[in-house]
Amino acid sequence: MVERDTGVAVWRQIGESLAEDIRARRYPPGSQLPTEMALATQYAVNRHTVRRAIGELAQHGLIRIERGRGTFVESGALRYAIGKRTRFTETLRQQGMQGQTTVIASAVITDATISRHLGLSRQAKLLFVRMCRQAEKHPVSVSDNYFDARRFPEFVEALQETASVSAAFALHGIDDYIRIWSRITARLPEADIARLLEQPKVRPILQVEALNGDMAGAPLQYAIGRFAGDGVELMVNNEDV
Repeated sequence: MVERDTGVAVWRQIGESLAEDIRARRYPPGSQLPTEMALATQYAVNRHTVRRAIGELAQHGLIRIERGRGTFVESGALRYAIGKRTRFTETLRQQGMQGQTTVIASAVITDATISRHLGLSRQAKLLFVRMCRQAEKHPVSVSDNYFDARRFPEFVEALQETASVSAAFALHGIDDYIRIWSRITARLPEADIARLLEQPKVRPILQVEALNGDMAGAPLQYAIGRFAGDGVELMVNNEDV
């Protein structure tokens, strides 16, 4: 509740209270705030006072006001680290967020170019896995991943069970792995990728082509990840850790 006669304007107290709720993720990124009427009732003030508090939060970029729809918490950019050990779950944990990994599709294919990246013969059987990764139930990336189908015969099942690439590798006897190289570009998404990322086709994405390998440097995984361009900040870490 707000306190009167403290020298701090009531609308400012309400704004600070809402900002604290947003920082504490009582209102997580992308969520909708209660209506002006509901907030006015909650804080025992009139709607004009609530409207001024909300306007201040919008000016500071914490929320956005969509006419006819309501007021929403800005998602902000997820900081995604790319280094020798790039781990989705760990990246989110460090930012106080929970992640989800969903297998969208899988198949056994052949592709001479991808086989070359993985150090396999042109005719080698490849396991293709498309994954969608979310942070707090909001899409972050859609990635196409390729593995040696003979070396990882039950990778899809392990991934579906653990929702973790690292855990799926561990179940196949690989306790650690590293990023060998990454290539980052900007492009417009295909229609199916835009749909999975829940964004317009005309909004650019960040595409990360990457090769992961075991601790001896032998290739394990070739991947093409597509990140929502306005929702992810890629941070490249050059340290050898």
